[in-house]
Amino acid sequence: MNAIINLLSHLPLPIRLVLRRVLYFYYRLGGRPKTELESTKARVRREMEGFFTAYCNGRGLDIGYGGDLLVPNCKGWDIENGDAQLLQGLKDASFDFVYSSHTLEHMVDPIIALRNWWRVVKPSGYLILYIPHRDLYEKKETLPSRWNGDHKHFFLLDREFPPDTKDIRKLIQKALSGCDVVYAKECSEGHTITDPKIHSDGEYSIEVVLKKLSA
Repeated sequence: MNAIINLLSHLPLPIRLVLRRVLYFYYRLGGRPKTELESTKARVRREMEGFFTAYCNGRGLDIGYGGDLLVPNCKGWDIENGDAQLLQGLKDASFDFVYSSHTLEHMVDPIIALRNWWRVVKPSGYLILYIPHRDLYEKKETLPSRWNGDHKHFFLLDREFPPDTKDIRKLIQKALSGCDVVYAKECSEGHTITDPKIHSDGEYSIEVVLKKLSA
């Protein structure tokens, strides 16, 4: 599935738009097939860290889940549900936790996306971001992505190199208020491939957990 998505992302824009529309109706009618993507890769590590017990209680939203739902108590949101940047139709403060895996890099305006993802989190709830780490995944310094032609941004932790590479912590500070950064860390469990011309294995991401302060 990942290989197909990456292949399609390098096609010319008009063809991508047509295929995106076809997929939209396919998933709307038949539902998404279950698949194993980045969230599945991180499951064992997260279980060992107590991640699910700490941050995934109550009703959740998994943005850009692609058929790889974080936990059963999540509602999946993808292209068949609407624009992930806006989350139109979802009420403010309606989820105990909101999770997004490898989606923020596809957003035209990540600040608008973060603000809308944040607005649907309940007070005392969590926003969990899982995004590709530039040097672990892209293994290059400027766009375009070698692996996914739809990537619009690269991300690092506590470093930025405009215009392509953003510091995720600084981006969060600019976009959101009333939040506590529980942690922000590099995740590289099982990552062994450093050759820039070969797709990485294992985890190659930054994981950020934000808690929404009570009103």
